[in-house]
Amino acid sequence: VQLQASGGGLVQAGGSLRLSCVVSGIVVRDNAVEWYRQGPGKQRELVGRIGSSGSTNYVDSVQGRFTISRDNAKNTVYLQMASLKPEDTAVYYCHSWINFVAGRQDYWGQGTLVTVSS
Repeated sequence: VQLQASGGGLVQAGGSLRLSCVVSGIVVRDNAVEWYRQGPGKQRELVGRIGSSGSTNYVDSVQGRFTISRDNAKNTVYLQMASLKPEDTAVYYCHSWINFVAGRQDYWGQGTLVTVSS
């Protein structure tokens, strides 16, 4: 199983960016995929998730600005970010998991850095 996040970069406040998470070994239409972020000096936090049904939910701080979607044919999940703020600066990670009889196995992408300048 591999998750590969990409699309980060430097953007001015108020701008937009789209992150991609290409997944292999897990079928995204059958599994939830989450986006996390870790800002400088901060703990990693959940940004939002897309469930197997396609339903989405988000942390309050990004609600209305960020949108998670997926392309089942490409087995890819996206994080569209708009109205970016300097406090959105972080390394963004995609995450999923498989539940085995013996327990849950978590999988993380390598992270992609988003820097929002004021």
